[in-house]
Amino acid sequence: MYRHLERRLAQGVLECLQKRHPGVALPPVVIEQPPTVELGDFAIPMFPFAKPLRSAPLKIAEMIRAEIAPIEGIAGMQVAPPGYLNISIDRAWMAAALAADDKAGSQAPPGKILVEHSSINPNKAAHIGHLRNAVLGDTFVRLLRYAGREVDVQNYIDNTGVQVADVVVGFTHLQKKTRAEIEELTRQPRFDYYCWDLYARVSQWYETDKQNLQTRLQTLHAIEDAGSETAAIADLISTAVLRRHLETMDRLDIEYDFLPRESEILHLHFWNAAFEKLKAAGVLTYETEGKNKGCWVMRRAGTAKQNLTTGGTEEDDVAEEDQKVIVRSNGTVGYVGKDIAYHMWKFGLLGLDFGYRKFYQYPNEHDCWISTTDGEPDHPHFGGVSESYNVIDARQSEAQNTVIEALRGLGYDEAADHYTHFSYEMVALTPRCAAELGYTLSEEDKARSYIEVSGRKGFGVKADDLLDQLIASAKKEVDTRHSQLSEPERLGIATQIAIGALRYFMLKYTKQSVIAFDFKEALSFEGETGPYAQYAVVRATSIFRKAGVEPEEVPEGFGTTLLSSEWAPYLRGEDANEIWELWLAASKTSYVTDQCIATTEPAYLAKHVFQVAQLFNTFYHRYPILSEPDEKRKQFLLSTVAVVRRELLRALAVLGITVPPVM
Repeated sequence: MYRHLERRLAQGVLECLQKRHPGVALPPVVIEQPPTVELGDFAIPMFPFAKPLRSAPLKIAEMIRAEIAPIEGIAGMQVAPPGYLNISIDRAWMAAALAADDKAGSQAPPGKILVEHSSINPNKAAHIGHLRNAVLGDTFVRLLRYAGREVDVQNYIDNTGVQVADVVVGFTHLQKKTRAEIEELTRQPRFDYYCWDLYARVSQWYETDKQNLQTRLQTLHAIEDAGSETAAIADLISTAVLRRHLETMDRLDIEYDFLPRESEILHLHFWNAAFEKLKAAGVLTYETEGKNKGCWVMRRAGTAKQNLTTGGTEEDDVAEEDQKVIVRSNGTVGYVGKDIAYHMWKFGLLGLDFGYRKFYQYPNEHDCWISTTDGEPDHPHFGGVSESYNVIDARQSEAQNTVIEALRGLGYDEAADHYTHFSYEMVALTPRCAAELGYTLSEEDKARSYIEVSGRKGFGVKADDLLDQLIASAKKEVDTRHSQLSEPERLGIATQIAIGALRYFMLKYTKQSVIAFDFKEALSFEGETGPYAQYAVVRATSIFRKAGVEPEEVPEGFGTTLLSSEWAPYLRGEDANEIWELWLAASKTSYVTDQCIATTEPAYLAKHVFQVAQLFNTFYHRYPILSEPDEKRKQFLLSTVAVVRRELLRALAVLGITVPPVM
């Protein structure tokens, strides 16, 4: 309702200006929020209109206040120097509409959106950094779906890349295991943990003798041959690890619709088709000299072939650095090349499609499909989307820009314009967290603000270990507080608290912030944490339990029967500003979700949840609701609690957080 009212206000102001100044090109109406509700609920600066209207901002504000047509839900307007129009909402009207859960009609744009996230190399267990990717991606999917958009969730599987090749090298060269022996190992409960340790061993093996890297290159080349024994082993390993990744993410209620694999990009000739288009359009060129001799390369925007000289000069070195190798001299295609082909498929520009088969079913019976060379005849339609978001860390910015430039080079500007790199920074550990996980730290490490993780060195936090420890830590607290509950009940509550703590911790920081994860901070019931927000809802629920009333019935029973005029006394005057701030904050869920989508920044919703929870906790301690002697005021206060509880539950659900019955 807040968002709808803001739009109606902007439209009313614009129509008022156009009526007074027909034919004048006007800038958009910018609506700000005053620092306090005493000044109003909206503030519109008039400075952008001063030049086109050739008038002082203060005079423009005075004219609008005098001439604007009435707007339902707006109580009044005040002119404030040096040129603001401060607007107050009709508080009782807004509260009644919010209590009745009136939803202003807003039609979602047509077209399907594809969100690609997680994309974990299927060579070892998922780690804490992957969790940030998955939580960001899943939350963005939830934001889009809350806004009414149709979304496909895809998890791109690089099952023919260097990381998978390294684990294959570990099994076949270091451990000398046969395909049958590897298959037996894949049946172990946590095969991905086994691969974690083996991957680190292979990295150390490469360090002992750089000649060992030749084994990697040979293995990488063999994996691309679909009929080879090496390719079969790589598929066996990557499929087993992938299944473990899905199980890990399922613990966080993160689901996928489709798992496109890099192997099918090659075997179904997606890359071949894209390669021909790229060559024909001149996007790729073949290098006959220099350090990239024998490679197909793509130059970054702004570089040109004639800048490359043959004299081996410094200019030549700089020019070659501006090239991106897409196909190596040995004929293998790099990650970016396959990604270009995949993105052409995403937008329906390739003329080819995957085969599909069911791969994993979630507890809610939702099926996750995987790419294959043939597949099942009846399957959902994937690809051909109108927008695409790729959740991948900031270190991949160059590769992502290369994909976008390739689309533009092929003439697909619309696709390039609707492709967004959803970038974020890394996750590290606080020294305290690293020590709690059993890592030995030097005095220098202990003095650091955070400790970086490294999969190749085997230093890091496996996602399942992190979840297990969070749940165990939460359960100690639950066991102390609720010993009367059964073991399964206490475990269920602890799991909800732990998942809420983890997801909120990953979301409360803006994307471009480096996160230093800490158990104690994440699980705190105080401050800006998931448990703090969950506790606010539990408190609200306890009020209705004590009153013997279902919270969902309160707004329906009171908000629709009490006229807004009957609510006005409880929202009028300075003493009511505190309650009004709570109502106003609760009204902004859709407004904030729209802001999150427009900026690809879920942190705004996490901040919103914390703000509402803070305001509610102040309200909870200040107003003795159940002992209120005035029955109508008591009903109004109960409606306040019911609305805040409902909006917190909605916002938390978008963040992927559920609320336990007790804390």
